[in-house]
Amino acid sequence: MTAEVEAVFRAEFGRVVASLTARFRDLDLAEEMAQEAFVEALRRWPTQGVPPNPGGWLTVVARNRALDRLRRESTRRSRHEEAEVLTAPEDPGAPVTSVVDERLRLLFTCCHPALAPEARVALTLRLLGGLTVPEVADAFLVPERTMAQRITRAKRKIAAANIPYRVPRDHELPERLSGVLAVVYLVFTEGHLPGSGGAAVRTDLCDEAIRLGRVLRELMPDEEEVAGLLALMLLTDARRRARVDAAGVLVTLDEQDRSLWDRERIAEGHALVRECLRRNRPGHYQLLAAVNAVHTDAPAATDTAWDQVLALYDRLVLATPTPVVALNRAVALAEVAGPEAALAEVERLAGALDGYHPFHATRADLLRRLGRADEAAAAYDRARTLAGNPAEIAFLTRRLDSLT
Repeated sequence: MTAEVEAVFRAEFGRVVASLTARFRDLDLAEEMAQEAFVEALRRWPTQGVPPNPGGWLTVVARNRALDRLRRESTRRSRHEEAEVLTAPEDPGAPVTSVVDERLRLLFTCCHPALAPEARVALTLRLLGGLTVPEVADAFLVPERTMAQRITRAKRKIAAANIPYRVPRDHELPERLSGVLAVVYLVFTEGHLPGSGGAAVRTDLCDEAIRLGRVLRELMPDEEEVAGLLALMLLTDARRRARVDAAGVLVTLDEQDRSLWDRERIAEGHALVRECLRRNRPGHYQLLAAVNAVHTDAPAATDTAWDQVLALYDRLVLATPTPVVALNRAVALAEVAGPEAALAEVERLAGALDGYHPFHATRADLLRRLGRADEAAAAYDRARTLAGNPAEIAFLTRRLDSLT
């Protein structure tokens, strides 16, 4: 029963918090009463059974607890009276029909551009994902106290700045949605390839980011970039089991055992990419998803359509002209035009990416392929110094040892 309640917690916590925030406009109150509702569920469900609509049951219990709290606090009498006006009797077994829109409002509130990027991630994981403060702190390797203070400051800023609890207007949506997608993708990339700590992969963060991506997809089915991000995460995560070998060493894409790839996730990702192609409004995440679709469509590494990959990166460079995108394009260029042409492109990025370990790893690989062993060894050593993921460090060490 405890496991069942935990599963409901992950699925429903964000819904309950969103519903209460919509009624009371108080994130702290909403979060605390949602927690109390789940404590009550742990007490009652083992004997009474899980109700047919657990989300509705939890929302009603949390709402009633919130009203009780407001009644007891005479200094908040005006808010209590307002809450009474907003609150109508509810049937615990009835669906909470407004929850979908409320969750979307809460997501955009958590990712408001007035908040620092790390605060956006923390609030999203805490209030939408239902992660505890220690879990959020562990995700980004900071002390629990630091994360608690970060979340508290973000809530206070929302209140002090009177950040609206709503979905942005049409003219605001492109900029605000890109911020939301960036937060979700940041959670995924931190799980897919943690930048520090002892884990090669954080499956909990990968799964949570994909779950948030599905929520966004459910709430905004007409947004191509939402579909693109979900496709990108699914196609990347599909290779999870093949990315690290038994010795804990990263396995590059060309050497992965493709029989270990998750074909169900690949099929879902490909379907989303095809949907994006039909709409023909390509964006950053859609193009990255299309690149991954080409890779996962190849039965073997030698079958990869590198000319398609390069063409997609050509479009991506126009859409997102960043040094990191240019670096990834150079990897595809090496397969089409050879390592010498690619190395010339990579060298131009040295000033912008000197502290970025994939830059040095890419450069090292190109130098190795050109037979410039000493330069390659120095580049591998630099990449290893900058890397924080243990599987990557082990891979770079193996490559370096092969040269020296």
